[in-house]
Amino acid sequence: MSSVALFGGSFDPPHIGHMEIVKKLKGLKFIDKIVVMPTFLNPFKESFSAPPKKRLEWLEKIFKEDPMVTVSDFEVRQQRKVPTIETVEELQKEYDDVYIAIGADNLKDLSKWHRFKDLSKKVKFIVFARGAEELPAGDFIPIPLNIPISSTALRKEIKKELLPVEAAAEIYNYYKEHNEKTHREHNLNLG
Repeated sequence: MSSVALFGGSFDPPHIGHMEIVKKLKGLKFIDKIVVMPTFLNPFKESFSAPPKKRLEWLEKIFKEDPMVTVSDFEVRQQRKVPTIETVEELQKEYDDVYIAIGADNLKDLSKWHRFKDLSKKVKFIVFARGAEELPAGDFIPIPLNIPISSTALRKEIKKELLPVEAAAEIYNYYKEHNEKTHREHNLNLG
């Protein structure tokens, strides 16, 4: 029996909070492999800052030395929003047990996920709670996470010290340039 933890997301940008989640997943004795899966475009979002291939490259660089982690291009290759159930069905071709790592903030919308009833029969959820965040009772594995970082906040104000060292300079430069360009365009439109 082989098991995999699917850790999917936009990773726009990847940050040290994501690294901490992977570290905690590696500490779970029942997980054989971790698949980090950047989305082409999150099913609940309409756009991204960094293009999918760039986010994929960063993640490959960040995790290339880690034998327990595989960075998958499955969703990026689809070039569309990919419902989690499709990714799970792909992983089931190779693994017996599939776990999905999510943040506690996703719990409220879980029932809105595409074919959620089917999905919930195929996987077990590992839920990461930030700080003192209260988790509702549920059929999932709760894990505390004490790193209050969000990609949304980082996109607005990129901080090198919150980025994985393996790709920090590239990620920092990309968002700094992207933010400056967006700011210039915004000012031109106001003028």
